[in-house]
Amino acid sequence: MVVADDHAAHAISTYDDRLLQTPQLDRLAAEGMRFDNCFCTNSLCAPSRAVILTGTYSHLNGVRTLSTPFDARQPTFVSLLREAGYRTALVGKWHLGHGGVHDPRGFDTWQVLEDQGEYWDPEFLVPGGRRRLSGYATTVITDLAIEQLHRRDDDRPLCLLVWHKAPHRPWDPDDKHAEHFAGHRFPEPTTLFDGHSGHASAARAARMRVGRDLTDRDLKGSVPAGLAADDRTRWALQRYLEDYLRCVVALDEQTGRLLDVVEDSGREGDTVVMYTSDQGFFLGDHGWYDKRFMYEESLRMPLLVRYPALVAAGTSSDALVLNVDFAQTLLELAGVPAHPRMQGHSLVPILRGVRPLEWRDCVYYRYWEHDDGIHHVWAHDGVRTRTHKLVRYYADGLGLPGTSRRAMPVEWELFDLQTDPSELRSVYDDPAYAAVRDELTVLLARVQREVGDDPPPSSRSGSGRLEPNGQSVGEQNKTVPRQRPGQQGGEDQRHGERHTDRRRLAGAGAGAGGEADGPAGQADGHVAARKVSRHDAGFPPPLPVDGDQLG
Repeated sequence: MVVADDHAAHAISTYDDRLLQTPQLDRLAAEGMRFDNCFCTNSLCAPSRAVILTGTYSHLNGVRTLSTPFDARQPTFVSLLREAGYRTALVGKWHLGHGGVHDPRGFDTWQVLEDQGEYWDPEFLVPGGRRRLSGYATTVITDLAIEQLHRRDDDRPLCLLVWHKAPHRPWDPDDKHAEHFAGHRFPEPTTLFDGHSGHASAARAARMRVGRDLTDRDLKGSVPAGLAADDRTRWALQRYLEDYLRCVVALDEQTGRLLDVVEDSGREGDTVVMYTSDQGFFLGDHGWYDKRFMYEESLRMPLLVRYPALVAAGTSSDALVLNVDFAQTLLELAGVPAHPRMQGHSLVPILRGVRPLEWRDCVYYRYWEHDDGIHHVWAHDGVRTRTHKLVRYYADGLGLPGTSRRAMPVEWELFDLQTDPSELRSVYDDPAYAAVRDELTVLLARVQREVGDDPPPSSRSGSGRLEPNGQSVGEQNKTVPRQRPGQQGGEDQRHGERHTDRRRLAGAGAGAGGEADGPAGQADGHVAARKVSRHDAGFPPPLPVDGDQLG
């Protein structure tokens, strides 16, 4: 499993070729299946990685913000594979806490970056110590992965996690790509100058605008003096995309190295290769960089799977899938039973080319890191169907580490993804969408109950609106901002201190039957995720959380 960090699907040419070409990732898609509607459940690095490992939502695995470390004693697909006889290895970014119960568990071997790690000459944490390796992080991580592939035991199957740092901020490219795209002008997203007049206040409160909030460290220099606001944004966008996409070029090349090693070993036919990211990323879309929001560019993840023994080459699926599905998928492919607490659905039937008749008709999302000290994105939850998206900004950190003490009035958004795929105008208050709004409000409450998540405390949203329990309410009661215990935090809070800019200084299980999957296929009904307690079998009692353990 190869997991990139912040790799937007629209920065892979098999999804969208307007920004760059990624021939090795396109090769993977051409030899396997591309998922066109893969989404994350919490668009933030550490929480998404915990979801991927455990097959559970953030409220169950405990990693809701960047400052809530992972308790590695809980069952993961890796620990279950190891118990079943697999040799398990992890190289690259962990970002789930360090020391004690937060270090990786269930792995025969692991070498991980500390926190975000460094692009150049990265230091790795290993059991009992540290080691520093020379070179560019993406290449070094791939070298470590190839070592593990060469050590593969014919009598013991291998589960290898290759978790990259790139293309995470501050987007330092390899020297060999330092001039890549020089003189090239990237197309501007149509929403680059979105003023967010059609959005909730949360969009205007966020501090992640390309032209205003990127630092000199991000841009590897200062914005030229005298530029008007729009020209400053255009200049910053080009600089940002140059380095972000240079990092992607390195990822593409190194993924090709991994594919070559697998093929040269003669084990291609019985090896599952999965490429994904921990979430999506804004590439100037809506004027932003970063992620966090439930808007499409942040919510959507790339997912490419090659497994010649099962998956037909050059296929794709438009089924609604989630990162919470990955654990059960890999376990079924290995013929290992999933843990009862896992909340996703195996994608094996879809990989076979058949979508189960009862597949999910919506996805549930919740972002917990309210109003962090850098990006200031408000806490929100919501549901997305094939045609619409409902978002509730409950705007309260609930006292979680890494969140603000401020709380804001509750706001809602509703988007018609058919007529407004760019999500420029919320129709939540449009009378023509009253029925859709009420239906999705009930759906949000239902799905939240089904996954066992507690709805956030929220005020009534207005006359004729529905409370989270799906019942009608009367006149609006305004939420009064209030103080909550918590801590300010942010994923990039210390990134400027951690990195140096070199250029500036110089197996398959059985699938369920169903209908054939294809572009015209539609989901038939909603499959309820298991409602489980955090204290279900296999998970130890909760531990005290130190909000300073993660950056």
